[in-house]
Amino acid sequence: MNVLFVGLGSIGTRHLNNLAEVCARRGIELKADALRSSLRPLPGDAAQKLRAQYVSFDQLGHYDAAFITTPTHLHAHAIAELAGKADCFFIEKPIFEGTGYDLEQLGLGPGQKAYVAAPMRWCGVYLALKELLGSLRPYSARVICSSYLPGWRPGVDYRQVYSAHKAMGGGVTIDLIHEWDYMVDLFGPPLACYNFKGTYSHLEIDSDDLSVYIARYPNMLAEIHLDYFGRTYRRSIELFCKDGTVTADFGAGTLTLADGTVERHEEPLNQRYLREMEYFVDYALQGRGESVNSPGMALDVLRLTLGE
Repeated sequence: MNVLFVGLGSIGTRHLNNLAEVCARRGIELKADALRSSLRPLPGDAAQKLRAQYVSFDQLGHYDAAFITTPTHLHAHAIAELAGKADCFFIEKPIFEGTGYDLEQLGLGPGQKAYVAAPMRWCGVYLALKELLGSLRPYSARVICSSYLPGWRPGVDYRQVYSAHKAMGGGVTIDLIHEWDYMVDLFGPPLACYNFKGTYSHLEIDSDDLSVYIARYPNMLAEIHLDYFGRTYRRSIELFCKDGTVTADFGAGTLTLADGTVERHEEPLNQRYLREMEYFVDYALQGRGESVNSPGMALDVLRLTLGE
């Protein structure tokens, strides 16, 4: 499998390591190159997994797959530069920092295989909830993702990362697009949605640190709360149903059923990324199935998050 990584920060390195593990398990020869902004030394053993490192698009050949793992505001440029040079794309979420992009012009039309990352859909708790969903008829859903931005990346000044800067695609509204991604996967797009957002905390950022939605579906209402300032990590969805409340707690790895039964689905964080990579290798290399999160789908969710 001949692949290119555009950007090798923390998430790009995670995907490289997971791809190497999946290929090794399956007996697939992996040849990985990286296009980077500089050739400073890579952490850990990432460099040992690479065949070559480049600093210019002009140096590149053709690849089975290209991983776009740069900061969000650089995605469109990288994709356009690689048009016709990659059989399949793996694009980190969110797909772009805004919605003013033409997928056809970027080379992401219907004929181009591409998947936009959606790791929450691959975690054990979510998979269990989705399997259960057919037997539920929720009256309302309450979703929260609350965490403390300065604690996201230990040893890194939070003011310097893309999350802190609106122009770089930061802000909870699109940085935490996972919540809307899985809500649309579970229930489809809402009939109507209202959003209030802004910067309210002490954090030294110019992006929004709080975003709250109320959405209307045919048979239920949904509330979504996203913030960067919660000191206690909370990530869950509560479904209020006739027989009780079903709660998927993604932080604790538990699914609490309406009768109070608690199913435990704890697993290492990386397990969801490994499942995602297993899927991508099947999709990209062996042509199994359609993209479960195509650029068109991802752009629709981005429009929803931004109220467009």
